Amino acid sequence: MVPSEKGDEIDAVITGVNLLAEELDHIYSDLEQRVADRTATLRRTQAQLEQMTKTDALTGLANRTLLAERVQEVLLEGADSGKALAVLVLDLDSFKSINDTLGHGAGDAVLGEVTGRLRSAVRTGDTVARLGGDEFAVVITDATEEEVLDIAQRTLVLLQDGVYVGTETVWARASIGVCIAGPGYQAEALMRDADIAMYQAKALGRNNVQLFHPSMLDAVRERSRISAELRSAVTGGELALWYQPVVELASGRIVGLEALLRWHHPVRGIIMPDSFIPLAEETGLILDVGRWVLHEGIGQMRRWHDTDPALTDVPVHINLSATELLRVDLLEDIKDTLDGHGIDPSRLVLEITETVLMSRGTVEEQVLGVLRDMGVGLQIDDFGTGYSSISYLRTLPADTVKVDHSLIEDIGTDP
Repeated sequence: MVPSEKGDEIDAVITGVNLLAEELDHIYSDLEQRVADRTATLRRTQAQLEQMTKTDALTGLANRTLLAERVQEVLLEGADSGKALAVLVLDLDSFKSINDTLGHGAGDAVLGEVTGRLRSAVRTGDTVARLGGDEFAVVITDATEEEVLDIAQRTLVLLQDGVYVGTETVWARASIGVCIAGPGYQAEALMRDADIAMYQAKALGRNNVQLFHPSMLDAVRERSRISAELRSAVTGGELALWYQPVVELASGRIVGLEALLRWHHPVRGIIMPDSFIPLAEETGLILDVGRWVLHEGIGQMRRWHDTDPALTDVPVHINLSATELLRVDLLEDIKDTLDGHGIDPSRLVLEITETVLMSRGTVEEQVLGVLRDMGVGLQIDDFGTGYSSISYLRTLPADTVKVDHSLIEDIGTDP
């Protein structure tokens, strides 16, 4: 049969359509593959970004966000499976001094070493996180109380060894708080209570492990209440200064008066400073308390000047904390208060603890230098409680030294 021209045309169209279909199919397959590749890339990027938002950049550990998710996840699983959950919160005890003396690079190296030791202390399924700064946490699942405390103690032991930073050896020991979740425990409460236990470890001398007990929370609430009352005491006239004579033994002459702070609580009566000054330092109230003590002490010197000639030239000793030494308006406040009451700067002696003087930085050095130039006396308080040697006294910017009683309490009996 002889093919017709019309048949040839039809065949050509069919062939063209088939070729076009093949080309479209190739284009579609290529497009589909590109979409799949792009989707996979986007998913990988999304996963990487999510990983970055949940990972500590310095240590590679989980961060606070991922830790919270992990705690919540295990708590939900535990409601069905009965799995036990515990959280360890640990804070390095002397990390600030490492940063201050050796620099932040050394601090980062120490955090890296601590990370390695933490990972070796826990089990494979446990989650180690860095909460920020020098604070870490561990989520422990499916463990008994004994196993949890064993992990905490193992962590404590692994942190006892020194860390080598260049030619220096430093220590990164920690205070560790432990909270084991009971029925109905919420994630936020679990973290809070582990944190409370950690601060209890700090309060008990550091470098130890404390298991959370409900009484610790009661103590925190009590401290919060006392803090609020102390804030009111500063403005409500409940603080008072008592003055203890500084006596020259050879002559019996009074050569100074030390201002001792007392809190006249309306319900509890007289509260000694050891019971509230540490709390004031923790909460920042020490600035308000210290300012009040400074103004009252200098004001009392003026009142004595006007009413008691025997005390006209007697210096008054006032304690100055590390926090107050960094108060931006300290120098101006001291000068204005002295000038306002017409008191010679030499009649004011500021007592600063040995540890503050040892760890002073550039700012503290400048403040102490200006105080000395003003004529204000400086005295080392509690000498012997830190690490100073007698020869170190030559380098300290102080006029006098108050030796801590622990050094001389047996002086009458110990040969």
